[in-house]
Amino acid sequence: MSNVNTVIDMVAKEALRLAHEKATFISTINRSYDDSFAKTGAKIGSTLRVRNPNQYTVTEGSRVMTVQDTVETTQTITVATQHHVDLRWNSAEMALDIDEMSERYINPAMSVLMSKIDGTCLATATKETYNQVGTAGTVVGTVSSGFSDTTALGLARAKINQGLAPDGERSLQLDSVTMASIANGIKGLFHPETQVKQAFIEGYVAKTAMATFYENERTYSQTYGGDVTGSTDAASLVTDGGIIVDFHTDVSVANTAVGSTFTIAGVYAAHPETKASLGHLQQFVVISKNAASVNVSPTIYLGLSASTAAKRNVVKVDGTALALTDFNAAVVTFGGTISGTFRQNLMYHKDAFTFVTADLPLYEGSDKMARKMKDGISLRVWQDGDIINDELLLRIDILWGFKTLRPEWACRITN
Repeated sequence: MSNVNTVIDMVAKEALRLAHEKATFISTINRSYDDSFAKTGAKIGSTLRVRNPNQYTVTEGSRVMTVQDTVETTQTITVATQHHVDLRWNSAEMALDIDEMSERYINPAMSVLMSKIDGTCLATATKETYNQVGTAGTVVGTVSSGFSDTTALGLARAKINQGLAPDGERSLQLDSVTMASIANGIKGLFHPETQVKQAFIEGYVAKTAMATFYENERTYSQTYGGDVTGSTDAASLVTDGGIIVDFHTDVSVANTAVGSTFTIAGVYAAHPETKASLGHLQQFVVISKNAASVNVSPTIYLGLSASTAAKRNVVKVDGTALALTDFNAAVVTFGGTISGTFRQNLMYHKDAFTFVTADLPLYEGSDKMARKMKDGISLRVWQDGDIINDELLLRIDILWGFKTLRPEWACRITN
């Protein structure tokens, strides 16, 4: 029995090692492990809360204090998804050494498991990111006038900088076509990594001062709806601190795709701290749809009250406050063309997104289970036998959740 337990433990360790190696996107974002479940095990639907940064306003032109209340806000992350891969082998194959077992069984099993999880998280992250640069329909790095045009990469970096993302720990997920297009144009920027840990992550290409580049065929493709021209309704339903924008009948909500980015004429992005205009229109993304309106990100803060002043994120072009009526009958411009599908590469800071795992339970009476955790990823291996067919059944499970915490620290690069 001890030999069986040793093998299960070895399988769990090898599966966890491969999980980190195969997770091209997840390995580059914040990974949280909730140790509150370490003894009892987690259940689908378990939640944990993450604090948001506090925001304040500056008093100007007076020595008199204007004391502001600190309002702590949190976001809830639900550990709601359990993915597993299920295997079978016979007792003779169980005698294989761990290297051969990994090559024949564990490696391909973890590849498909982590590909599913990694791709799902990357798609969610991209669809919830409202910053976008590049030209829909044109691959970044396309040669123009004898030069590879990689301007979009710098613009993506600028967007993240404007969101006040910290320097360092920035990554860029690129599909192979885009990587091939830009590689020659920016090869002079690539420099050897002094620490080689990224090289063990599948898809790692190189590191520059801009970001660490990863090649990932799981990058998301956004398809736009059949109606991408028009204006907001004469009564747009926008509120200070709300997420609703009413297109009514001018832009068909039924033909508007979730994940579509757009701008509203006259609505400019504000600097997070100074509240000055950044000189470009604020971009929004459709996160869900109602009958005649859409729910968008980011939340629209006009700063018209004491409770929203510190959160103001949209202004007029001259930096003055917008009125609610400024959103009425305003031209809407989408980031893609009618029914067009565009690959969305993604640049982001590590803490823009978080991936959370929790320990699955180890059941009493089942001695052929092992659970391992490393660097924020927890998985469980469970084996049992089929005495009729002389087979061993094995499953590898991960219980996880994902959350976009700071979308302003990410930017799509459209093709």
